Amino acid sequence: MSLLFLHGLGQTPESWESVMQALSVPAACPDLLAPLRTGAASYGRMYQAFAAGCARLPGPVHLCGLSLGGVMALQYGAEHPERVGSLVLIGAQYQMPRTLLRMQGLVFRLLPGSAFREMGLSKAAVLELTASMAELDFREEVGKIACPVLVLCGQKDRANRKAAQGLEREIPGAELAWVAGAGHEINRDAPEALAEELRGFYRRQGLSV
Repeated sequence: MSLLFLHGLGQTPESWESVMQALSVPAACPDLLAPLRTGAASYGRMYQAFAAGCARLPGPVHLCGLSLGGVMALQYGAEHPERVGSLVLIGAQYQMPRTLLRMQGLVFRLLPGSAFREMGLSKAAVLELTASMAELDFREEVGKIACPVLVLCGQKDRANRKAAQGLEREIPGAELAWVAGAGHEINRDAPEALAEELRGFYRRQGLSV
């Protein structure tokens, strides 16, 4: 069994530290952006590197992803149902909202290059990555997910509320929970509340957390 926490765009693996400490469970948080520090900065390259890494892990793989990490977890769960033990999707979209992506791109363009230093990517690379995600659409794939799924969304995360409800509706047996007082980055806004939600979900799957 392998448990992975997947960070969002604008985050790093360290963004999950408080949650992992609260759970006190062996887990890993891979640097999803590492493959993009050389060569083209595309979602496809990043996902292929992630999928290859998952294939080398002992199964079943339990994936918990926020935002970008949630999108990658969802895609892997749909493409490799035999490998995935459970999914937790936090503030994740299954059809990229182009208006939201354009707004995000505009914000990124206004930021200085130093704002992207924590991610280890250049401003141009981040803009290239977000542009490559515009056509992602997993509406036909979500129904193929066969493992237990928990969908989480912060009560203040208005931009992802509709997608959370759609994931609950489209994924067979999916659970949906709202995290009080949290925005989009629940792992930073409310790590203890998030850990409690995860603890309950994983225990229902028979995992020791």
